[in-house]
Amino acid sequence: MGYLGGFLVTLRQMGRGQRTTRPYVKDEGGKRDKPVRLHGRHVLNRYEDGMEKCIGCELCAGVCPARCIYVRGADNPPDDPVSPGERYGFVYEINYLRCIHCDLCVEACPTEAITESKLFEFSFTNRTDAIYTKAELVVDDDGLPQQLPWEDWTDAEVVAPLTSAWMRATSPSGSAAYEGVVAWSGELGFGVRDPELGQGEQATDPGPTPSTARQPEGGH
Repeated sequence: MGYLGGFLVTLRQMGRGQRTTRPYVKDEGGKRDKPVRLHGRHVLNRYEDGMEKCIGCELCAGVCPARCIYVRGADNPPDDPVSPGERYGFVYEINYLRCIHCDLCVEACPTEAITESKLFEFSFTNRTDAIYTKAELVVDDDGLPQQLPWEDWTDAEVVAPLTSAWMRATSPSGSAAYEGVVAWSGELGFGVRDPELGQGEQATDPGPTPSTARQPEGGH
């Protein structure tokens, strides 16, 4: 195709039925419904008593293929522990200029501390805003994500349907007693959701539920 051949392709399309861009306005029906498993920006969840689920194990950072997560753990203060474990996430950062939203960090997390929401409408005017810190990622007292100025929450109901609907593929510790039982615990956090379709409690008692089994001594 010569130099002018590319222009001919464009000219042939003129006058034909043109595709129109759907207006990106909520009231005009421009936005499509978000897919059930849409992976958006992350949140760090907490337990009902307010303690953080992150134990600073750094598994999420180790499994991340884009190397966008940086975690540095620290020992819990004996007089005022941050998490139920021996350590907690002292520093937690996610660089959204690198993140590919693969959800491998959610799969690797042993405590269900990190989950992804359906929020994808966020942009930055500088590189600093693109690096989310722990203070911006941890949910508030109601288990809801922080709403930052550069995020568009205008059409979002900040409830469980906005989670990524991700489910843990394996049962806790490989125990067959948990087969068919939803692996998410009913605790404070944006990752709490109803069981996935096709899942349900077994007819026989599988023993302590995952949330009960993970409760440490002291009620935390």
